[in-house]
Amino acid sequence: MMNAILVVEDDRTFARIVEGFLTKLGYTTLVALTGKEGLDKFYKETVNLVLLDFRLPDATGYELLVKMKSEKPDVPIILMTGYSDLRIAVRAIKAGAYEYITKPINPDELGLLIQQALNPKTVSASRAPVKRKFIEGISAGAKALHEFISLVAPTDMTVILEGESGTGKEYVARSIHDKSSRADGPFVAVDCGALSKELAGSELFGHVKGAFTGAVTNKTGQFEAAKGGTLFLDEVGNLSYEIQVKLLRAIQERVIQPLGSTRDVKIDVRIITATNDNLQEEVKNGNFREDLYHRLNEFKIQVPSLRTRHEDLALFIDFFRDEANLELNRNTKAIDADVQKIFSAYDWPGNLRELKNTIRRAVLLTQDDKIKKEALPPDLILATSQGGNVVSAPKTQYDLKALQEKQERELIVKTLEEVRYNKAKAARLLNIDRKTLYLKMEKYNIE
Repeated sequence: MMNAILVVEDDRTFARIVEGFLTKLGYTTLVALTGKEGLDKFYKETVNLVLLDFRLPDATGYELLVKMKSEKPDVPIILMTGYSDLRIAVRAIKAGAYEYITKPINPDELGLLIQQALNPKTVSASRAPVKRKFIEGISAGAKALHEFISLVAPTDMTVILEGESGTGKEYVARSIHDKSSRADGPFVAVDCGALSKELAGSELFGHVKGAFTGAVTNKTGQFEAAKGGTLFLDEVGNLSYEIQVKLLRAIQERVIQPLGSTRDVKIDVRIITATNDNLQEEVKNGNFREDLYHRLNEFKIQVPSLRTRHEDLALFIDFFRDEANLELNRNTKAIDADVQKIFSAYDWPGNLRELKNTIRRAVLLTQDDKIKKEALPPDLILATSQGGNVVSAPKTQYDLKALQEKQERELIVKTLEEVRYNKAKAARLLNIDRKTLYLKMEKYNIE
């Protein structure tokens, strides 16, 4: 049976091109030109994968992503975006996006990404001979990071990993696990950002048959699956208040209660959490329990961003290039001097994840042994010519919408600086609710 792919894209011409390409690859393709039409088809049709444009006439790709993952969390969603939306696209990963791909889209890259999303076990098996390793790095930030890892790993302390999306927080968690006395036990990673409120309880604590509609068999939760090992909770700040209460009990009493059950189950796990939110700020704003925060925060590690690790850039480039060579059956041996300059000038908002994707794309497009400038996305080259940051400038001095957006962004930044980035206070001063402020900060790439 052919896999069905839903393409949600408002550009009719581009949608037809993608549809034709997917049909040639043997996929059944459904096309939606609006967010509403996309949701309707996603709910009503059997869909195995979604290609989702970030900018739609009636919604953002992020809004659709959240709705789709809450309804069908197992369906992989690939976000299609321009580099001007890249910071937001990276954040979408924590909401459950499988991956993002930047426009203009290369057909071979898209085909490879779809294959990996639909057949993760096959891809993993083909790459099994390669042992994944963690690049420690030589920068001051890298050395400090690994000193902390070596210090806390032998203990059983709970750890919070803070850092931007794409900095490799899961690799840090695995490194802590591998250097601990629990190394022979399982390492179980849970993406809390991809879990709806309804699914989180079942995923973490398990359930018994009949606990809720659709619970046709008993399910073992990840706390039990990680027995004797480490449970890594990524984007822990996204858990609902109800789940936070249950997580606190699990940590304090070392027992859990599967949904629909009255029996307590003893647990034996070490907990490591990760977030790119400021949990202390979330505690102040009433979004995260203070007692849970202190339970999780026995030891905190800040995972540095790639732009602060200039000395490590070459190490990561070589590592990702070698990895892509094996995956794509290529034999690149170096990058051109112009490419090195571009990589060094760019600020990598998507951190290691973005670097990895960029290099994989470049290796795919390179037929000889050296990666050249032509293999890079045009918008990345443009970004470095503007000082390493993607800038959305007005097309003309008469572009009223662009000018209004520029003024709005400047006002938001100024207000945030005046209140020392207290978002609740900034929202009150701007006379908008906090949710609207967050959306505008994402829209204007305000960190």
